[in-house]
Amino acid sequence: MPIKRLRQTLAAVCAVLVTLLFLDFTGTVHLWLGWLAKIQFLPALLALNAGVAIVLVLLTLVFGRVYCSVICPLGVFQDLAARLGHRKKRLPYTHSHPKNALRYGVLAAFVVAAAVLHAAAWFDPYAIYGRAANAVVQPLWMWGNNALDYLAERAGSYAFYPTEVWLRSAPVLAVSVAMIAVVAALAWKGGRTYCNTICPVGTVLGFLSRHSLFRITIDTSKCNGCTLCARNCKASCIDAKAHTVDASRCVACFDCIGKCTQGAVGYRFSYAKKKPSGPSPASRKAAEGGAGRRAFLAGSAVMLASAAAAQAAKKAEAVKMDGGLADIIGKKEPKRTTPITPPGSWSARQMQAHCTACQLCVSVCPNQVLRPSHSLSTFMQPYVSYERGYCRPECTKCAEVCPAGAIRPISRADKSAIQIGHAVWVKDRCVPLTDGQECGNCARHCPTGAISMIPSDPSDPESLKIPAVDTERCIGCGACENLCPARPLSAIYVEGHEVHRVI
Repeated sequence: MPIKRLRQTLAAVCAVLVTLLFLDFTGTVHLWLGWLAKIQFLPALLALNAGVAIVLVLLTLVFGRVYCSVICPLGVFQDLAARLGHRKKRLPYTHSHPKNALRYGVLAAFVVAAAVLHAAAWFDPYAIYGRAANAVVQPLWMWGNNALDYLAERAGSYAFYPTEVWLRSAPVLAVSVAMIAVVAALAWKGGRTYCNTICPVGTVLGFLSRHSLFRITIDTSKCNGCTLCARNCKASCIDAKAHTVDASRCVACFDCIGKCTQGAVGYRFSYAKKKPSGPSPASRKAAEGGAGRRAFLAGSAVMLASAAAAQAAKKAEAVKMDGGLADIIGKKEPKRTTPITPPGSWSARQMQAHCTACQLCVSVCPNQVLRPSHSLSTFMQPYVSYERGYCRPECTKCAEVCPAGAIRPISRADKSAIQIGHAVWVKDRCVPLTDGQECGNCARHCPTGAISMIPSDPSDPESLKIPAVDTERCIGCGACENLCPARPLSAIYVEGHEVHRVI
């Protein structure tokens, strides 16, 4: 059917382009495709992007859950998993009654988790897909790039450049793989099970799609009772005996239309005048469930309101140091009293409340300073660390790509004035004092001139010089920490600020 092919084509294009956002380690693809991340439902709510949210709501009220079958990358992934799981079965599915208690229970738990625990990341379908793409597919993409660079270099071409593949967080990798594996297993066995029992976005859009203008309907005058439509419905929402389709679970995949040999199943204007007939069992059950739907409507309003308020790296080839003052060994991350959040997040609280941990900012960070947190309170959300690079004042890529408003857009001029932390000098690790050698790396590379070198012995101007930090000028970029030759811990490191300051 043309409408099914159109839906499949649009879905494939959207899924491929969204995936490219997470694969791109150059940070350039988002200049053309970044809007695809910003039109995802939950990130739009958390970013208070009313325009996108209203368009998606209206889209659902008119056409049903086309968001789930075309725009949502996890929905397209489930369709692929379901097709692979049932490729040898002619009639793979059966009708099942909606598990409303589970659906609404998960939604209620999500609202509480999002508002109280700031845990919107766990069930957001876009974030689940993004983390999997970043953790599993991007390394393969980067290895492929490195292979092409190897071949191109030997052919005398420098069209590619190598990039290092490294593990940012083993716990986050394990959780990301486990979550996408669960979704894949559910789809392999039961089609859109995740969408219609667990996904909070699917539950909210499912409620709206009950009232959509266009829906899948069955013409009882043409139906011969073969049940082909129901046996091919991946959402298990077609009751062939009662000739009804549960619009709240239908994801508008249009598979049923192509399977009906009688032309009884169609995507039609749902409020057209119908022939009089007695109430079906499904309609009676829907009437009896009116109270439950009204209760869910109230719950959905709470979710939208709470989302607005609450939820709302080259293993540095061993950094080359000036003068070769230390052995080139890996750096360790210092223990910071306050974790560092990216410029544009403005505070740890804002970051925690709005971030869905989709890892898009981690994927595009060219300086490899962003990585997912393994702390329980901010698990999977990005934080800043400087073992592999530093946060260059001219780079604003993370703020450009964030779809959820956790990192607000900032200009280069803004970033040079935002203090995300301040440098702290550790006397016992400093090379002039431990090795008796001149250094000054931190002062030479400080972009704001916040570090000056002073005599280590105030009474002897010719004594070896040590750094002094002007915390009022320091923006916490981490250049000093990253380029310090002390190993394994830098002699100067950045302590984060709970609330960012403008200097």
